[in-house]
Amino acid sequence: MSTIDGLRERIAAAKNRAEPGPAARVVLVPTMGALHAGHLSLVRRAHARGGIVVVSIFVNPLQFGPTEDLASYPRTLDADVAALAAEGVAFVFAPEVSTMYPDGAADTRVTAGPVAALLEGAVRPGHFDGMLTVVTKLINIVGPDVVVFGQKDAQQVFLVQQAFADLNMRTEIEVVPIVREPSGLALSSRNRRLEPTEIEAALALSAALAAAVAAAPDGLQAAQVAAHTILAAQPLVKLDYLVVVSPHDFQPVAAGFTGPARMLVAAHVGSIRLIDNEAIDLGSAPA
Repeated sequence: MSTIDGLRERIAAAKNRAEPGPAARVVLVPTMGALHAGHLSLVRRAHARGGIVVVSIFVNPLQFGPTEDLASYPRTLDADVAALAAEGVAFVFAPEVSTMYPDGAADTRVTAGPVAALLEGAVRPGHFDGMLTVVTKLINIVGPDVVVFGQKDAQQVFLVQQAFADLNMRTEIEVVPIVREPSGLALSSRNRRLEPTEIEAALALSAALAAAVAAAPDGLQAAQVAAHTILAAQPLVKLDYLVVVSPHDFQPVAAGFTGPARMLVAAHVGSIRLIDNEAIDLGSAPA
């Protein structure tokens, strides 16, 4: 389950046994564990794309900054493996840090570029460099035809897509829509740490995005006002950022922008930091 050569041998054997076509396609779902229903939706999509599904579980130290507690990140490997077995996943790659970085922290890293310094990157310097480095390593280890990511980490998705294009990587990227609770709350491993009153407050994030989508035909300002109004009414929510970015370059859109974009929000609810995002189609403000 955790050795690189052993995993490669098992994947190669599975490909040799499979009929040519989709059954022989290798699909990778990279995770850091603490799996929830959102992760399992990625697994189900992976099964739809290929017959050999590999799920990696690795808490990558390169993604953690000096002020972040790597040791406290939730690790639920036994429960994760059981959940993946129930989903029919035969290949779980859960390496030790020493397996991925046998000589200590990697000297050679993938640099994510200017977008990595914005938004989540401003809060977590170096996070996206670490993410792209480990994703590249996992691609090289597993050799997938397709890799599956969730839309909830929108900036991560953009940077992975940019890196794969810039580096001419042949692996296809599949992006799965955000999975939400019936209440609208985006699924996250952090949700389990919210108190009941905080869960109620956290609903303001998805409500703000929904209000912005409804107001979007009237333009950028209307969408922003609608979202801010919802968030400001919830005292337990401390806004980090609320921004509308272009899907082409992930830069904040200018006043007067019209067309498809994405609104992203990050906020603390109590001590827990949550993120969410939604596609938005901005129209022209009435004259």
